[in-house]
Amino acid sequence: MTEQTTTATRWHLVGDWFDVCNCAVPCPCTFAQPPTYGDCEGVLVWHIRAGGYGDVRLDGLNVLMLGSFTGNVWAGEHSAPYAAVFLDERADEQQRGALGAVFGGEAGGWPARFGAMFHPEIRGMDAAPIHVEIDEDLATWRAEIPGRVTAAAEALTGPTTVDGARVQVHNAPGAEVGPGQVATWGRATVDRADAFGFSWDRSGKSSKHFPFDWSGPD
Repeated sequence: MTEQTTTATRWHLVGDWFDVCNCAVPCPCTFAQPPTYGDCEGVLVWHIRAGGYGDVRLDGLNVLMLGSFTGNVWAGEHSAPYAAVFLDERADEQQRGALGAVFGGEAGGWPARFGAMFHPEIRGMDAAPIHVEIDEDLATWRAEIPGRVTAAAEALTGPTTVDGARVQVHNAPGAEVGPGQVATWGRATVDRADAFGFSWDRSGKSSKHFPFDWSGPD
C-alpha cells in the first residue's frame, strides 16, 4: 500500500455496479431473501465514472469480483463465502493502492460495511484488462476479462413492459451497493468464469444494475 491508503483519507466514488448470478430472475438476494437454489455464485462488476481517493483520481477504472456463498447474507445466515478480485490493469501503483483500500474495506464507507457482512475468503487477486460496456439507457451491460470472465445481460422485458422503460426496484432491502439506489433488472445473456477455482458457463439467469455513490471513511 502507498502512503495515501490510510483510513483517514477522504474519498468519493460514483459509478455503475452490476452482477450476473445463478439465481432465477429476479435474484432474491436483492430482496434480502435466500438465493433461489440455496447458494449463489456469480460475477460482480464496478465501473467508476468519476471520483478519487485523496488526490488519487480513479475515473474510468474498473473492478471485478467472482463470488459465491450459501444461505442468506443479509440475515447473517450464510456460509462458505469465497471471492476473487480483479483490479484494472490500467491503474498505476497509487491507483491500485487506492482501489485496494476502498474495495478491501480499509477505507471505510459502504464497502467496509458490506465486506464485514459478507466476509469472504479471498481465493486470489490479480490485475487484468477489464472491459466494461454499459448502455446509457441501460438496455444492456457487459464486462469481460479475456479468457477468464464474461458477464453480459440485457434489460428485462415482458408482454406488458412499456417500450424503452426499465423494470426497476426502489428501496431494495438487500442492495449490494447500499441504501438509496435503484435496481434495474436484466437477464444474463452470457455468464462465464474460469479463474481461481470458480468455473461455470450459463445464461438466462438473473442480472441487475445499480448506480453507486460512495464516500468515506465515515
